[in-house]
Amino acid sequence: MRERLLAAEKVTGIQWRDGTLHLLDQRLLPSEERWLPCDDVAQVVEAIRSMVVRGAPAIGIAAAYGLVLALRERLAEDDWEHALEEDYLSLAEARPTAANLFWALNRMRDRLQRLRGDEDVLAVMQAEAIAIHESDREANLTMAQYGIDVIRRHQGNAQTVLTHGNAGALASGGFGTALGVIRAAFLEGMVERVYAGETRPWLQGSRLTAWELAQEGIPVTLCADSAMAHLMKVKGITWVVVGADCIAANGDVAAKIGTYQLAVAAMHHGVRFMVVAPSTTIDLNLATGDDIPLEERDADELLDVAGLRMAADVEVFNPVFDVTPADLVDVIVTEKGVVERPDTAKLAQLMCRKRLH
Repeated sequence: MRERLLAAEKVTGIQWRDGTLHLLDQRLLPSEERWLPCDDVAQVVEAIRSMVVRGAPAIGIAAAYGLVLALRERLAEDDWEHALEEDYLSLAEARPTAANLFWALNRMRDRLQRLRGDEDVLAVMQAEAIAIHESDREANLTMAQYGIDVIRRHQGNAQTVLTHGNAGALASGGFGTALGVIRAAFLEGMVERVYAGETRPWLQGSRLTAWELAQEGIPVTLCADSAMAHLMKVKGITWVVVGADCIAANGDVAAKIGTYQLAVAAMHHGVRFMVVAPSTTIDLNLATGDDIPLEERDADELLDVAGLRMAADVEVFNPVFDVTPADLVDVIVTEKGVVERPDTAKLAQLMCRKRLH
């Protein structure tokens, strides 16, 4: 199965080449495919903040490479370790909700603290960032297999799936989380059509998810976000499959704004709700979803469309994430395993696992 998944992979958004981080500018898709080279940490911070790269796993990977770029500049300074902390904080503050961002930065910091005197610090840290990138891609392939096993066990073939936001290859180190499961299920003949919401205000669903699925020949139908409950009623949706940016210890899920209302509608219509995310998205230090910091962005993202003012000049509330309570989630799929009807005890048990199962 893994070989078939790899053969089907056609999209990537992050490349590390010759000491430079290259990011596919997701603000321009699908009309233009432009790669943005980042040679210093300030460029990486701005790329994360301005949505050149987005999706929690991809943000974490970009931040890890950003620290390598920072280290390359800081090593010439006398107190380079103290100076590097400034870059660490700049990266950490770029997008506050993405749990993978903090996980990746902490892993890089931990590796730096374990450095031996005879090691080449830059080479070691570059290898660590590459390992973070590669392990995320491998995790996605594992999650894809777990996810299709869940779908097969519960409802078999001929699924009609609904997804929201973008949790594909563009949002990760490769292949994708939620879209990875959908891709794998399609290859196995288990999905016949995918419905994707537009995902206002950045239109990740229409610009990115629909584009990714079309690139791989997967039948996809785009719909307005406000049509989702109606779709569940009239189109025979069997699964909602989404990614996550942070999962609290009790199984509450922070994801793209609009996910919460999808989960409510799914429960009403008897549609199963799956969250697909690497274990690095789970933060056991956050007891519930109330503890997850939810990013709010600029008002212009709602007031403007393609640079044109399309709304009255009024007060704007623009949260980009919401929290879906654990009791609305049927299953969380990670590379460590699957948790059905998640709660604090089940997630704690999952996170105790030391290797993939």
